[in-house]
Parts: sequence; structure tokens; C-alpha cells
Amino acid sequence: MKVLSFDEGLSRMAALCSVSEHCESEVREKLQKVAMPAADIQRIVDRLYDDDYLNTTRYCRAFSRDKLRFAHWGRIKIQQALRMKGLPDADIRQALNDLDEELGEEYRSILEEALEQKSRTLHDEDDYTRRGKLIRFAASRGFTPDEILDIIN
Repeated sequence: MKVLSFDEGLSRMAALCSVSEHCESEVREKLQKVAMPAADIQRIVDRLYDDDYLNTTRYCRAFSRDKLRFAHWGRIKIQQALRMKGLPDADIRQALNDLDEELGEEYRSILEEALEQKSRTLHDEDDYTRRGKLIRFAASRGFTPDEILDIIN
């Protein structure tokens, strides 16, 4: 395996980050896979922040918007995924607040659509069992109990 030089690593990561949003942990993971020295990884990450290729606030907003729209995740699952990436809590909270402001009604319609699709797959179930399965399904997607019960009722 060829070890990348600092300049090669920087140019590859800058190119990657200019195409789509990435976070520091993703960049570090990619550089570690090519056996780049830890000191060079830190220098590259610092440089990417300085040149605004990496921006935690922007990444949190893009990640949360994409996971809601395309993967139909709720705010709990989005929050956990962002925490697992080691992002600051303030940026995560801001992204989730922005999600509420930008997509308030769309958020609800995504949950409604997901519950409707799941409901169609449940056959020969009594109402109590169907309701429990829908609640567990939506909870596994990261929606809060209040949001789920509001729609199911």
C-alpha cells in the first residue's frame, strides 16, 4: 500500500470535501486507511477547516436534511448518528432546530407516509397488535413517541 504524501492527502481530501459535505471523522478515517501518519492527518484536517472545506455546522445541517428526506429518519436517530461522528452538541441542536423551521410540515408528512407504507404490510393483525408494530417501527426510525402517537391517533 502506497502511503500518501501530505500534499497528495490534502488535495484528495479537498477534492472529496468540495464535491459533498464530509465531517472530520470521515476524513480522518479515509486518511488512516491509506496509512497516513497521525501528524499529517492533523495538519490536513486543520488546513481543511481553515480553507472551509470542513464546517461542522454546515455538515450537521446537510446530514440532518438528507437523512430526513431520503432515509426518512426522525430527529432522535439523526441526533444519535451525528453524536456518533463526534460533532459538537451545539451544532447538532442548531441543525435539528433548523430542520423544524425549514421542514416542519414535511417532517410530519414523512412520518405519515412511512406509517402508511408500514401499515399496508401488516395483514391479519388486530388493532392492538397493528398499533404496537407501527409504534415500534416509527420509534426505530428515530421519531419521538409524541410525534408517533399524534399521527396514529
